[in-house]
Amino acid sequence: MKESLRTGITFGLTSAIITTLGLMVGLHSGTHSRFIVLGGILTIAIADAFSDALGIHISEESENTHTIKEIWISTVATFLAKFLFALTFAVPVLLLSLSTAIIVSLLWGMLILASLSYAMAKSQGTAPWKVVVEHILIALVVVGITHLVGDWVATLSV
Repeated sequence: MKESLRTGITFGLTSAIITTLGLMVGLHSGTHSRFIVLGGILTIAIADAFSDALGIHISEESENTHTIKEIWISTVATFLAKFLFALTFAVPVLLLSLSTAIIVSLLWGMLILASLSYAMAKSQGTAPWKVVVEHILIALVVVGITHLVGDWVATLSV
């Protein structure tokens, strides 16, 4: 896979997993509202996908080593990976009870993150278990913190 395409896909998937799960868990613990969680997923899929794509675009341009075509491949790949994968988290929210949907989404996100991390480690010749554990732990820290923030925000309700 070309480097620019791999950059966009890996960044987009990783960002979709961590950002969407963090938002979902935080909104769920703060509101327990299916509609708010779904709205958050859709917002992430659109606004954050564009934001991340622009971030990759500018980052790749700033390196001053990529062709315009490579920059745009990374940009579009980031957007599509983030947009489409973030939308996959809407499926359980639409089909299951909200608490079950959150658990299913966490398992789905961690499975994809672990698979992506494993493949990346293997391609780089590093120990896959170290990379997988590191990435899963980071994601779980984000999820844990957003859960606590959601709980705290819920106490602010008037």
